[in-house]
Amino acid sequence: MRIAVASGKGGTGKTFVATNLAALLTDMGEGVTLADCDVEEPNSRLFIKPEVMETCPVTIEVPVIDNDKCNGCRLCSTHCEFHALITVKSKTYVFEDMCHGCGFCMRICPEGAIGKRDKVIGTFMKGQFGRGLFMEAEMKVGTELATPVIKFVKDRLPSNGVVILDSPPGTSCPVVETMQGCDYVILVTEPTPFGINDLKLAVEMCRALDLKFGIVENRAMEGNTMVSDFCRSENTRLLASIPLEREIAECYSHGNLAIRELPAYRYRFVELLDAVKEELGQ
Repeated sequence: MRIAVASGKGGTGKTFVATNLAALLTDMGEGVTLADCDVEEPNSRLFIKPEVMETCPVTIEVPVIDNDKCNGCRLCSTHCEFHALITVKSKTYVFEDMCHGCGFCMRICPEGAIGKRDKVIGTFMKGQFGRGLFMEAEMKVGTELATPVIKFVKDRLPSNGVVILDSPPGTSCPVVETMQGCDYVILVTEPTPFGINDLKLAVEMCRALDLKFGIVENRAMEGNTMVSDFCRSENTRLLASIPLEREIAECYSHGNLAIRELPAYRYRFVELLDAVKEELGQ
């Protein structure tokens, strides 16, 4: 079972849901992997506190031009979708910051004038928390390529057990990359106009990707029916509601897990897990 925890906007509580759900599974004796795919600002480790087992650089292959061989045909520069190459007066130059490491230019060069080298774009970390496995990657400062960093993490996920992916916020390419291949998506939202507006975008994204999904309402307020009304109008399941309570916010601000520090709220994550299993027919 591979589950992505996502949202249409930042600050709704994705990490709160992902970390508590992963911790609950380990407490239940389940084999679980939590992967923080919010590679621009990963923070799941602050709550999981894993014992680090491995770190390594995240790299992509960028082209290196041998201008002694280059005949200035412009085949590479005209076919690069990311405009990372330019040919001027029979010489080709590379803009590495624009290169996505696809390798297409290396394959189509008729003169074999394009080699490659590894460029570091981030750092990968793997650790252990109880019976659980934790993974994260963080982009190098100044790098703009989130998607290859996310792919690096996903390529190292185990094929067995439950995998929970803490997604980046929004509906852009990094989110799509995180969701692809998942069995289910938990969309976390809040009962505000901004929350509902961005939830609509996230729902449209899941439907466009043909992914099963359900909604978790975080910071739910008594008498506020914005999220439940939205779920009814979209024929979408409301998996769980987590109330707006000061003690939850204080627990989170200290880097602690609600299911362990606040037992009164543990059942809400048990209900969430049961609802996801029911949705998947497990």
